[in-house]
Amino acid sequence: MERQRLKSVALNKIDIHDLFWNKYIDLVEDVILPFQWELINDQVEGAEKSYCIRNFRTLIEKNGEPHRGMVFQDTDVAKWLEAVAYSLAKKKNGHLEELADQAIDLIEGAQCEDGYLNTYFTITGKERWTNLLEGHELYTAGHMIEAGVAYYEATGKEKILKVVRRFADYMCTVFGAEEGKNHGYPGHPEVELALVRLYHVTGEKRYLELSDYFVRTRGEKPCYFDTENCRKEGNYMFPEFADFENDYLQVHMPLREQTKAEGHAVRAVYLYCAMADLASEYQDEKLLEQCDKLWENITQKRMYITGSIGSASFGERFTCDYDLPNNTNYSESCATIGLAMFSNRMFQITRDGKYMDTVELALYNTLLSGIAMDGKHFFYVNPLEVIPEVAEKNPTMRHVKTTRQKWFGVACCPPNITRTLASMGNYMYAVGENTLYSNLFISSEISAPLECGEISVKLSADYPDNGEIRYEITGKEAGEFVLAIRRPHYCGFCIVKINGEEVSYEEERGYIYLERSWQPGDIVELSLDVAFRFIHCNPRVYENIGKIALVRGPRVYCLEEADNGNYLKSVLVSPETEIAEVYREDLLGGTLCASFRGKRIDYSNAGTNLYGTEKPAYEEDTLTAVPYCEWNNRGKGEMIVWLREQE
Repeated sequence: MERQRLKSVALNKIDIHDLFWNKYIDLVEDVILPFQWELINDQVEGAEKSYCIRNFRTLIEKNGEPHRGMVFQDTDVAKWLEAVAYSLAKKKNGHLEELADQAIDLIEGAQCEDGYLNTYFTITGKERWTNLLEGHELYTAGHMIEAGVAYYEATGKEKILKVVRRFADYMCTVFGAEEGKNHGYPGHPEVELALVRLYHVTGEKRYLELSDYFVRTRGEKPCYFDTENCRKEGNYMFPEFADFENDYLQVHMPLREQTKAEGHAVRAVYLYCAMADLASEYQDEKLLEQCDKLWENITQKRMYITGSIGSASFGERFTCDYDLPNNTNYSESCATIGLAMFSNRMFQITRDGKYMDTVELALYNTLLSGIAMDGKHFFYVNPLEVIPEVAEKNPTMRHVKTTRQKWFGVACCPPNITRTLASMGNYMYAVGENTLYSNLFISSEISAPLECGEISVKLSADYPDNGEIRYEITGKEAGEFVLAIRRPHYCGFCIVKINGEEVSYEEERGYIYLERSWQPGDIVELSLDVAFRFIHCNPRVYENIGKIALVRGPRVYCLEEADNGNYLKSVLVSPETEIAEVYREDLLGGTLCASFRGKRIDYSNAGTNLYGTEKPAYEEDTLTAVPYCEWNNRGKGEMIVWLREQE
């Protein structure tokens, strides 16, 4: 295996100015990060308490206060700090940097002399590393390391990097195969991918080797978790763990034998991210093949049309192939982000566009459904069908919120969404040798280092509202290089022009390769097929038999009560119906809607008897669909993605 992994383009070399995406990205610096700082400082009235910063102050001040919140509460500030780092990498902001430095001072102050860092175990005095199954020590360490690396790379400040290096150095003395060391691994994967990042920025190979140890040991027999007291004595920190088998933790068999995505969805995709990283670092073709098998299982048998994963709320987990309920699903925002991270890694290693198709699907749908357009309200769970009264009164749906929340007691999703929005550039472009890969059609200007020198390109698009994509070679000089443009899998046709003339092109694994000696002012134009279309689901998905969903490009559409009234499950639509495009400037900052005819039950004549022989009467109606990612921005109401198909 000789694969040179592609690299992301530095965030400060990408200027995003996109009509659609800037509605969200511009909120990060101005609204979301300051608001989330207030949240983790417990300063927002009506929001669930974080206690995160308070725990650090408790530890530093030795004021005798108990630890509050979850065992992994430290990750609230870690992910916030990582998001700040990505924001600062693009644009300096003295106020945000000052807040971040305050947080770093607290983190440094809470670190133990030997390098250990965890407010829960330090405040409570509970023994370290004795409950890897549930304790989230290594998971929390991973997020702290990611924050430290990102902040150092953005600002050049070494304080937080030194903190996380001391922690990692300490972990290297604790864990490993050697006699006398702890032979365990994380209950919740995350530190594995973080250690690879730390290796990249420091060059210290022991961090890579520790990550490799954690991954390759996982699933070996006997299972390490069986040796921990929580299992032997049944004294669980989280009582539900008594019901979980080893597949929940991805330790039921060695990773090299696993071909199906099992268990907790976030744990799984974070682990797969590390597997992909290690496959690349060690040029391990077998491990890469396992990653692809797992990715195929997820995307072809266990993923929602919106790019979300995790169909069961109990355990926030995968269940079995084709089990994709629409109204009780979990579809955690973090799981979708993890899938995008995993898919992006697989693309960078293999240069196969199928992975970026999934990234695009996840980002345009579930990532954005997780955040309101005011930047201050969030979904943890992302259902595809909601009837508010049912969701609020049926205990089996208590995980489904009918309006976005300001914060959560377990608040992993809001800062995870924030760090993803702040680092969107990492998904948009990639470079390798003398090729620039364009993955997402987001209006932007970029300067990228290639073998021919630094090149500059301007991308203009209003995608997926229309499929006209334009690239302009800018700068004083250009050179001979390859522009590789992803052709989305759904695209029925693709016309390419260079300087106004249609050209033939090479296409390989989902990318259009255009190689020539480019000159400043050269124009590449793509015409992509992004027309509205109805999608059918594999009939093995019982929930969607006889149903269709409306999509445009990568964007999934839904019906909302605000436009169509209630009883949306009664709607019937023919896939042959004509769809009118209606752009509404007054709706949600400008939204392309779909208008089409359908039928629905006439409830005025439905009567009140619970059962009877009379068939319901249907009436014609005009329906309006809006992008799924924007639902619930106009108040509480019904929503549905999958519509009953009229034959």
